[in-house]
Formats: sequence, structure tokens, C-alpha cells
Amino acid sequence: MQGKKYIGLVTIALSALMACNSSQQSTETKDTTALTVADTTVVNALSFSDEKLQVIYTAYIKLKDELVGTKYETAKPAASDLSAALKGFEGCENAAKIAAKIAEAKDIKTQRASFTDLNVELIPVFKHAALTSGTIYVQHCPMANNGDGGDWLSSEKKIQNPYYGDEMMECGRVAEEIKAK
Repeated sequence: MQGKKYIGLVTIALSALMACNSSQQSTETKDTTALTVADTTVVNALSFSDEKLQVIYTAYIKLKDELVGTKYETAKPAASDLSAALKGFEGCENAAKIAAKIAEAKDIKTQRASFTDLNVELIPVFKHAALTSGTIYVQHCPMANNGDGGDWLSSEKKIQNPYYGDEMMECGRVAEEIKAK
């Protein structure tokens, strides 16, 4: 059963990615697809009782990873995918608008600033989600947002900072662990 669910989620993620990136060059799509499969594998170590949350979390991680890589252009479709997933989830309408704002941003700095607002909306959702397996790590960078700090979600303990990317990749700490109940 778990294997079928994994294959289904990978198929959905790959289909969405290919549809969003169809205008890009073939080699670029292949590279992004390989990254998505690897990311989905890590995300699939988690499972939620609500499948919509699984889709939202997978889309969120894709966006976070694009920001970690300072990939402004590929963060845009990742944010659009997240916005679409959030629109179908009651109570996440504001988060959907913030994700759409990230998709429309004119630069990485604006995307990262809006990512802070997105996390303010989404972290509480995942803190109260019915996680059936795995652990979500709430991570914190004290230097983000001009010293006000910024949080994000991760599927692994290793810090990869979406607010600074390779400028300060490991700046941050695990602030909390959300575990399956």
C-alpha cells in the first residue's frame, strides 16, 4: 500500500513539474525532474492522515529548496504549485495568496521576504496536522529578516537556509520537531 502511494505521489509531482516547466529546455527539465524525485523521496518519509496536506507539504519543500539554491526563476512555478495546492485547503486562503505573491515576485529578495509570511501561516498548520509517520523540523535563522529571525520547515535536521542560500547555508538551528503521533 505504501509503495503505491509513493508511486502515485511521484507521478503527480513529476506531471505537475513537467507541465509547469514545459517551456524550458529539455536538459533543464531533466535536471529539475531528478531533483524532484530525490526531494519527494525525503518528503515521502513523512505521511499525513490527510492526503491534501501531503501534496501541500511536498510543494512547500520544493519551494523551500529552490530558495535554498537561490533559484529565483524556478521558485516561481514552485510557488504557483504551492498556491494551487493551498487554495483547495480550508483555512489556507491567505497562505495561498502569499505563495502567489512569491510566484509573482520580481527578485529573490522579495521572494524570501514573502517566504517569512508564508511560514507564519503554514507552520501552525503542520504543527496541528495529523502526521502519521516521520518528523518535520521547524528550523530558525536568527539573522533572517534584518535580525528579526525567520522560521521554515524541513524534512531533515541538516540546516539549509532558504533565507540566505549559499551566503550562509548553515546559519540556523532546529527550533522544534513535529513528530508522528
